[in-house]
Amino acid sequence: MRRFGRTLVTAALAVTVVGGTAGWASGESQSAVTGPPPGTAAWRADTAYGPLPDPATATPYEVARFFAGLDDAARTALVRTHPLVVGNLDGAPVPLRYEANRLAVVATGEARYASLAAPDRRILAFDPRGRGQVAEVFGDLEHAAHVSVIVPGSDNDATSHDARRAPHTGPAGMARALRTATETPLADGPVAGGSVAGGPVAAGPVAAGPVAAGPVAVIAWTGYTTPVGVGLDAADGRLAAAGALRLARFTAGLDAVGAPDPVLFCHSYGSVVCGLAARHTDAADIVALGSPGMRADTADDLRTGARVWAGRGPSDWIADVPNVSFAGIGHGADPTSAAFGARRVPAADVRGHAGYFTPGTQSLAAFAAIAKGEVR
Repeated sequence: MRRFGRTLVTAALAVTVVGGTAGWASGESQSAVTGPPPGTAAWRADTAYGPLPDPATATPYEVARFFAGLDDAARTALVRTHPLVVGNLDGAPVPLRYEANRLAVVATGEARYASLAAPDRRILAFDPRGRGQVAEVFGDLEHAAHVSVIVPGSDNDATSHDARRAPHTGPAGMARALRTATETPLADGPVAGGSVAGGPVAAGPVAAGPVAAGPVAVIAWTGYTTPVGVGLDAADGRLAAAGALRLARFTAGLDAVGAPDPVLFCHSYGSVVCGLAARHTDAADIVALGSPGMRADTADDLRTGARVWAGRGPSDWIADVPNVSFAGIGHGADPTSAAFGARRVPAADVRGHAGYFTPGTQSLAAFAAIAKGEVR
């Protein structure tokens, strides 16, 4: 009877869990985009500048060393000849990736991507395969003292990344809201007027310290194949596992070009991605918000040196998703539970599943303080 009960719970989870912000809709199975970027075969065959780093096997650090040995003319030639490879090559210089991705977007000739080629967009990655993937920078990544990465949940891709929707939602909307919030000085005292402490791991309120010097860059990383709507894709970890590999390599690429250790803000199904990637990144902080679980029983099980945070608003429907894991279905323990051991992010005034970055909320104020390194 107990086993039958667990089976019923799992079946219920499979048809009710969802990891994104698009609402309740029937799901459809997605094929994860994996492997090196389009154009890799032509890149490998190009010998004009000696052996080029293989996008499938070279580490971001090897890529960085390769580009450091080239002159400006050679770099420019590679961008123009192989824009899709250079634009997605973790470890390549940031300005080259911006220019390469602008060329790659234009080359698709697709109206749905046209806005990404605007002069004011800083596109750090662009892959048109499948539903499309994109990473966009808000701020000056090359000179930032702090870097944050938004990892979104379901129903996000290169087309919807910056689509019109409720303000401060979606990957680009969240990133813009966080960047704006980091430009507002935080008064001394408990973050957002309250405790950002969590269960047993925190000794007390996490207080604001001196404002850290330097700007904050925020990256909206829609860099993996997300689930669509409700379905098994949102309830299992297949797409999250593929996304975790891409996220780990992406953060290694940031490190290879000298960027600070990032803060990962992981929304909904994106927190599943972050949970699986945690041990493979050099993140300073990992923040799970509106999370169905991180595929770990406790924060310690993530095996990361990062501080782990979690928050959930009182009207977030994700609270109705069973925190179980059975036969590959479900994402495990609730990261906001005391037993999980994450530091708590205040979210009492957050509305719904997508309101965590709404200006004026306790959660956004806490996110900004974490992003700027103002909490201890």
